[in-house]
Amino acid sequence: MNPAERYAAFVTDHSKLIIAVLLVLTVLIGSAAGNVDSGLTIANFEGDSTEAEKYDALQQNFTTEGENTTVVQVVVRDENVLSKESLLETLRFQQAVTNESAVNATLRERRPTVGLSNIVATTAVRQSADGNGSEQSASNMSPSATPSLRTQISQLESMSEREVEATVERVLAPDSDVRGPVDPYALLTTDYEQGSTTATGRVTYVFQDTSDATGDDLPQDVVDAQLEMRDLSASELQSAESFVFGAGIVDAESTQATGESFAIISPIALLLILVVLGVAYRDIVDVALGLVGVALVLTWMAGFMGWAGIGVTQILIAVPFLLIGLSIDYALHVVMRYREAQLDDSGATPREAMRRGLTGVVIAIGAATFTTSVGFLSNAVSPLESIREFGIVSAAGIVAAFLVFGALLPALKLEVDGLLRRIGFSRRSPAFGRGGIAGTVLSVGADIARRAPYVVIGVAVLLSVAGGAAAADIDTSLDRTDFLPRDSPDWMDSLPGPFQPSDYELRANAEYLDENFAQSNDQSRAEFLIEGPVTDPATLERIADGKAHASNTSSAVKLADGSLQATGPLETIESVAATNETVAAVVDEADTDGDGVPDENLTAVYDAVYAADSEAAEATIHRDDGEYRALRLSVGVSGGADTRTITEEMREVATTIEEASDLTVTATGQPIVEELVQRGLLTTLVQGFLITFGVIVAFLTLIFWLRYRTLTLGAVVMAPVLLSQAWLFGTMYLAGIAFTPETAIIAAIGIGIGVDYAIHIGERFLEEYQGGDHIASLRRTVRGTGGALLASAVTTAAGFGVLVFALVPSLQRFGFVTSVAIGYAFLASILVLPSLLAVWALRTDYVGADANTDAAA
Repeated sequence: MNPAERYAAFVTDHSKLIIAVLLVLTVLIGSAAGNVDSGLTIANFEGDSTEAEKYDALQQNFTTEGENTTVVQVVVRDENVLSKESLLETLRFQQAVTNESAVNATLRERRPTVGLSNIVATTAVRQSADGNGSEQSASNMSPSATPSLRTQISQLESMSEREVEATVERVLAPDSDVRGPVDPYALLTTDYEQGSTTATGRVTYVFQDTSDATGDDLPQDVVDAQLEMRDLSASELQSAESFVFGAGIVDAESTQATGESFAIISPIALLLILVVLGVAYRDIVDVALGLVGVALVLTWMAGFMGWAGIGVTQILIAVPFLLIGLSIDYALHVVMRYREAQLDDSGATPREAMRRGLTGVVIAIGAATFTTSVGFLSNAVSPLESIREFGIVSAAGIVAAFLVFGALLPALKLEVDGLLRRIGFSRRSPAFGRGGIAGTVLSVGADIARRAPYVVIGVAVLLSVAGGAAAADIDTSLDRTDFLPRDSPDWMDSLPGPFQPSDYELRANAEYLDENFAQSNDQSRAEFLIEGPVTDPATLERIADGKAHASNTSSAVKLADGSLQATGPLETIESVAATNETVAAVVDEADTDGDGVPDENLTAVYDAVYAADSEAAEATIHRDDGEYRALRLSVGVSGGADTRTITEEMREVATTIEEASDLTVTATGQPIVEELVQRGLLTTLVQGFLITFGVIVAFLTLIFWLRYRTLTLGAVVMAPVLLSQAWLFGTMYLAGIAFTPETAIIAAIGIGIGVDYAIHIGERFLEEYQGGDHIASLRRTVRGTGGALLASAVTTAAGFGVLVFALVPSLQRFGFVTSVAIGYAFLASILVLPSLLAVWALRTDYVGADANTDAAA
């Protein structure tokens, strides 16, 4: 007996032992499933580029006010958000926030809330205390001595509408020197007209302490406080439209939307899967056994994650879908080959039929398991933890699928069928695809292979070339808002109460913020690390030139007054000089040309700034052992800007600063690091795909040589997989789906399933073809194995395709790309591969393994 026969004999002869051992293993491995962190997180990608290293250095060497804090943005929008009523409402909201103990406990100690209403009210308090209302008294306002919220509210309540408007006018006057904790223009929409006393939108910042956070996750009390702030805004901010936006709210609503999506879609997907499996099996017991097997595979996967300490991320959501698809496919092949063996030999006992069926399919399942698991396991060497975890969990799950459906299911089916036969139930059923409409449809590939194989191959290659060409133009940008849940479509309002989803405005709110405000978070800043002789007289002039260049870029953000949103040594020097006469004198002396930028004796300027306000200086000027080592310039960029554009434009700004000097200027920051990580990741994934294809071709070549003495069929069998991937990329281009790490990983599922389909067709063809009529062999192949493939493809594609109705865009893309990938993999295997096999049989004069073995003997 050959290895396949020996394996099948062992499984069928020791079915009770197989069942006992694998069920015990399931309990042991699955016992750790409860240890899996089920809190869905967005996988973070970190790279090791020069820009990433400089970004880390910048964070270590410069201090910023936002360290160990998270910012919540409270947005108010109306015809005029600068009215007395609107400003008072925001102050009362802040007071409600600080009075709520659960929220107050999470706020930072120093100035937890900052908004235009605070600046206006504080200015009014200062003027009232001065007694003369002069603008000079307002200009002397000290940010460190901010009046209490109660005082601010009382002050505005005591003022008339006209007095409040006059104070707003003073604060926002183009030549105003009223100073607050932030630039007042940064708190208004960018379409604000300078000098106006009306505006359509403004933002208030609430700062929470995150010093107790572990890793990238916010503490739960911080998340709960943000959700409470959202509820408070609904009750306190009633005169205008408002919303609260924060990282905790994003995580909470994204997780909720994912759960609601699955609550809506899962019943539909399950119903579709049951209907298709019911049509394919026409036996409720076989359907139940298949679903039990799927549940066991997922249990093994969850248990492995628990033992390995791997939590759930958005990327890992793809793994169960991959395993469900492979599990359904494996189950169908095992059961259908068993039924075929019963049909071909009516006198065979169930164990003999299962032995023959398992012998015919175990090599294909084993080869598919090895190739797909190796392909995914190749990600284990990735420098990115999320990708490593994806590859490892996928490989472990694929091996579990083989054990369950290559050993447990055959043994379990024998025992269950035996029990049912003993109580009088017939267990003989026809194999799907051997006859009827399905058989006729499946025969199309063989019929075309007989009549026009070269036409089929030519069309397939032509479409692949077009898809490959389109792939070169696929968008590779990463839009953060594209991961946020959308509001549900109108038709979901007609669903029964428990299934009706919540209203989600998260994406719309994020887009409004990106389009209308100068954001101040890490995702909306480009950072410049300026190293070298930073005390050179021309250094600050060069930085001024760089800022001028940045002002002319499409990605940089300008404030409502038209100025660039930037923080750097020039801003620090100007800010400190405005409140310290000694610094102002040093700066004036160092500015020889009167343009406001010191151009000599910079060491003295830096020394004076450090002496007057070391905290402000440390944010933009790095001093080590008394020597000035580096400067930091931060430029605001649009949250909706393309990261590729940001990277290219900010690198040009860095070149402007660095040009013709001894300085080393690196453009970095979160958007740039993400762009470079994405580029590197996509390159790694593409290279990994190519390496995987090479390894799989080599493995199949070895298998086919050992079993059938042919060296060329491995490449032939893999060709449709490569072609279908090109079709997938072309479809993504036409659908406007970007090629990102997310979709690249999803596309890998298409490779895994495509390899599985192709191996089954190739292996079955060689088994059927022993010389003679290769078309007849192809017809038997596509009507036998093709039936299982058809049922598997329709089941998985339909089941996952319903994800296009999810509320989360990433799930929608996953459903679409996965279902298309499965559909193309099936079509390539059932239509293109038969023509390739027909041409291969004619060109190689292959006469079958038995004939080759006899000739060699």
